[in-house]
Amino acid sequence: MFRRERSIPLRGSAAALCNNLSVLQLPVRNLTHFGVVHGPSAQLLSAAPEGVPLAQRQLQAKEGAGVSPPLITQMYESDGSVMVYWHALDAGDASLVQAVFARGIAASGHFICVGMWSGRVLVFDIPAKGSNIVLSEELAGHQTPVTDIATEPAQGQLDCKPLENRDCIADVVTADDSGLLCVWRSGPEFKLLTRIPGFGVPCPSVQLWQGTIAAGYGNGQVRLYEASTGTLHVQIDAHARAICALDLAPEVGKLLSAAEDTFVHIWKLSRSPEGGYVEVEHCHGECVPDTQVCGARFCDPSGSSFAVTGYDLAEILRFSSM
Repeated sequence: MFRRERSIPLRGSAAALCNNLSVLQLPVRNLTHFGVVHGPSAQLLSAAPEGVPLAQRQLQAKEGAGVSPPLITQMYESDGSVMVYWHALDAGDASLVQAVFARGIAASGHFICVGMWSGRVLVFDIPAKGSNIVLSEELAGHQTPVTDIATEPAQGQLDCKPLENRDCIADVVTADDSGLLCVWRSGPEFKLLTRIPGFGVPCPSVQLWQGTIAAGYGNGQVRLYEASTGTLHVQIDAHARAICALDLAPEVGKLLSAAEDTFVHIWKLSRSPEGGYVEVEHCHGECVPDTQVCGARFCDPSGSSFAVTGYDLAEILRFSSM
């Protein structure tokens, strides 16, 4: 069971975008960072464990070298204090009526992957020290706009794979508006391992855990696939409307799903020791009434707390286990 905790106030509503909440826990400093997008700006907040807001920063999109803000991807220090890199998006292939945007971002080792309206995925190589960030590769697995990207450290899967299968470890998955999933192995050159076809609805959110892909779809379903082969393990009719966010608590295998039906559900994932197939157990359901939910995330790796954002809601809702 979870109970409602003290909310964290925002300066404005979160935009009506899927996955519109990011959470970064800093245990050493006993802080949690929350990030929310609204229009051309991002709100970055720091809060103590009890939800007391300690700092709030507004990051405005900046023009660079004559390029307007919508055509720029910007990277900042984790506290938002310094912009360390910006990259101008190439809109040369876009038609006059086509929106140009970046959507979906995730880190894999020293790489950061950013999804594009064109279906391409930009891969940036991040140095261990300094700000000499470079665009190292463009992945071309999608024909429609990218919706989300998920990654998992490959080391977390090594113990689950036989020696002969370790070259096929999947640590990056990308999703798009057609529902197609592309599964990759990261490295100096990313390798496309498999494609998992869509079925007529978009896949707004995706996660990766111990070699299992969790994909949330526009029809309210959550599907679990084997990442290396694309085999469907489980299909869950989780929500009555489109899913807008998924998240995973990696330490315990908890999956969070949030949707336009105002519900947030928490599921427990596990692998059968006999057959290795994935099992799912429903743990909790939380209704956020009269709210167009647009983001939801666990606040810690053990899944003992989570946060929710909504459109036209000037606060981050927090819940913790009882």
